[in-house]
Amino acid sequence: MSGQLEAEGYQVISGSGQKNQGLRLLDMLMMLIRHHSKTRVLILDTYSTSAFWYAYAVSQLAYRLKLDYMPILHGGDLPKRLESHPRHCQKLFGRAKVNVAPSRYLMHHFQQVGYTNLTYIPNTINLENYTFKLREKLQPSLLWVRSFAHLYNPLLALKVLQELLKSYPKAKLSMVGPFKDDSIEDCKAYAKAHNLPVTFTGGMPKADWLDYAKDFDIFINTTNVDNTPVSVMEAMALGLPVVSTNVGGIPFLLEDEQDALLVNPDDVNSFTGAVSKLLNNPELAQKLSKNGREKVEQFDWEVVKEKWVEVIGE
Repeated sequence: MSGQLEAEGYQVISGSGQKNQGLRLLDMLMMLIRHHSKTRVLILDTYSTSAFWYAYAVSQLAYRLKLDYMPILHGGDLPKRLESHPRHCQKLFGRAKVNVAPSRYLMHHFQQVGYTNLTYIPNTINLENYTFKLREKLQPSLLWVRSFAHLYNPLLALKVLQELLKSYPKAKLSMVGPFKDDSIEDCKAYAKAHNLPVTFTGGMPKADWLDYAKDFDIFINTTNVDNTPVSVMEAMALGLPVVSTNVGGIPFLLEDEQDALLVNPDDVNSFTGAVSKLLNNPELAQKLSKNGREKVEQFDWEVVKEKWVEVIGE
């Protein structure tokens, strides 16, 4: 988002690019010390797993430096963090100028435990970068785009492909994303053991995978934990019908049978059934393709930027 804010005339300093966890935290703290006196507001990407502690440490330094800060609530498991670390959360979120919730799901959970310094600003995309292709009569070509991590359950995609091949021998799957943990090894081993027609591309620059997606007809999101995944929004912008698990913030983003098909997590049969339903029902596929694009138009930067201008300027 830093580039989008810069395009609107804001001067933005961002970090950190360090890979080592300790060096990353140190870099962020030192950056804050160097620049706090000429900074209007600090925007903190805040996640629910170990990266939560980056935001916590930086927020406490900002508080001591009397600098306003705004956490952006990214982590789909933040509701669990609110339960497991209420005091730390109060120090982070309670002292914030405002907490920016990119999903109604997280807005709801934060309100439930008493937070009022909240505003809803959805994740955003630049729609002009997404060429819409209406999908009607689908081929069994599946696309999965996410980091390879156990919580995103990439193995489910392979199990769905395995089942789908029983009815659609030409079915294929491509999995796009960087390798974050050993789930990629599990996936490669499973694919080899069952001789599955799957491609693991690794991470791809956004422009490349958006072009790559033209050759696929169904987007699958297999995660066990989620908030408002940008990759799903991007797939909808491209016209790909989406089949997703119904976890976390997904039901707050997608409406079953209207702009996506939703299934229970880690349910191979239900997921395969949903994909088959799309393949056998061109009218439904066309409906989801069209409605998905219309849904994400509300997330276009040209629409959302006004909310950011307002909250930064308050």
